[in-house]
Amino acid sequence: MGSENEMIPCLDFSKYDLGVVDQEGSEEWKKMSKKVREACESHGCFIIMYDENKIPKNLCENMFIGMKDLFDLPEDIKRKHISSTPFSSYTSDDPKIPLSQTFGIDDASLGDNALAFTNLMWSQGNPTFCETMKTMSYKMLELHSLVLKMIIDGYGLPKQYTSTIEELKSRSSFRLMKYKVPEINKDYETALVSHTDKNTLTTLCQNEVQGLEVLTKTNQWIRLNIPQGGFVVIVGDTLKAWSNCRLHAAAHKVTMCGDKERYSFALFSVPKKDVKIEVPHELVEDKMHPLHYPVIQL
Repeated sequence: MGSENEMIPCLDFSKYDLGVVDQEGSEEWKKMSKKVREACESHGCFIIMYDENKIPKNLCENMFIGMKDLFDLPEDIKRKHISSTPFSSYTSDDPKIPLSQTFGIDDASLGDNALAFTNLMWSQGNPTFCETMKTMSYKMLELHSLVLKMIIDGYGLPKQYTSTIEELKSRSSFRLMKYKVPEINKDYETALVSHTDKNTLTTLCQNEVQGLEVLTKTNQWIRLNIPQGGFVVIVGDTLKAWSNCRLHAAAHKVTMCGDKERYSFALFSVPKKDVKIEVPHELVEDKMHPLHYPVIQL
């Protein structure tokens, strides 16, 4: 069981609009950018609280309603979802993650990907859940852009790096996850093994059931207490490499106990294929921060 002695930063993003450019540059923006950078350096993750008028509360609620209906479908229907993208096909009863069931939808906010998925799962389609997924994944992708811009400003980097870092999130995977109740409810049971995310940035939202744990730099597991409506942002290995290891890719896992199922959804932003990851020369210093990686070709 994880400790709760060390607090993960919780930042209020309510004053920042998704997709709006002219809010950048104010003193308040600079202060928040510094907090974001520091949280990503010290913990590799942080919690975002956002104005429910900008990411509506009922949008999150509708996601969980639709997800419950999805995971309640017969196994033979769910197994129809097969993807060539790693970790995107429907998975269930994996010995490594015995309590977990997952779906991954590539670029759910674009084109007809969400429509194709819901038409595959429901013979009559599910337009309500389709639009909910598209809207939520789009807002989470915009949230990634906001966080990445703050990291740029947090390091005082020239604006030219904004377009460069955007390439690190040019693709996305929208992951839907259900964690079943462990057979022995009084004990904590690992539902998702410890790992770091290989992508650029991850944003996760969950129902009221806690379970996410993060490993600190002092090798202590912290069990996150995520407020209702909060989003967890986690640095991935790609962003760590881009930052010359200044940003910390936090190892994390999921443990379950009690008698309630846990539902969560997450957006994983990924670089486009064949992109070159180059560390900004401003983040390289011979003594304190020598170059850790040459150019990485994906």
